[in-house]
Amino acid sequence: MKKILFTLIFITITNFTNVYAEERENKLKNLFELLRDADTSGIANQVEMEIWGIWTTHPYEENLTKLLTKGSILMAENKLYEAYDVFSTVIELDPVWAEGWNKRATVLYLLGRYQESQNDIEEVLKLEKRHFGALAGQGLVQKELKNYSKAIQSYKEVQEIYPSMKAPKIMIPLLEKLAKNEFI
Repeated sequence: MKKILFTLIFITITNFTNVYAEERENKLKNLFELLRDADTSGIANQVEMEIWGIWTTHPYEENLTKLLTKGSILMAENKLYEAYDVFSTVIELDPVWAEGWNKRATVLYLLGRYQESQNDIEEVLKLEKRHFGALAGQGLVQKELKNYSKAIQSYKEVQEIYPSMKAPKIMIPLLEKLAKNEFI
């Protein structure tokens, strides 16, 4: 009897999680279409905030959302090593939640550990290829690593996903200038 009850609970949880994941992905798909087609930066900013709201909310574990928030607060307070530990815990608990990787990549960038940051960004992009935050972060990391062509490519990918984002418009010309000066 216990085995049957456990099986029924497991199937119910799995089905709920799958349905929720599908709804979440459909909502993200619609938001990314809106983001791409937004004709004003005000609309784009609103859509961006909705996307971040989804990304920073764990799909089914509220405690991981709280832990991510705690790490973000520590990062904002410049307690980077503590934030790093919190985000590492998030990753250990759910290695397929892209936002844990993204937040840790940000901390690593702030610590000047650029290659490690890039490694985490690659994990983010494996899980969420549309992650414009990680792509923009990759642009910054690659700039620090003096890999200007890769940085430019990252920002061009951001522009495809989020055409009205300001960072690519500022960074691409700067990076092109840096790349040109490197060959002089």
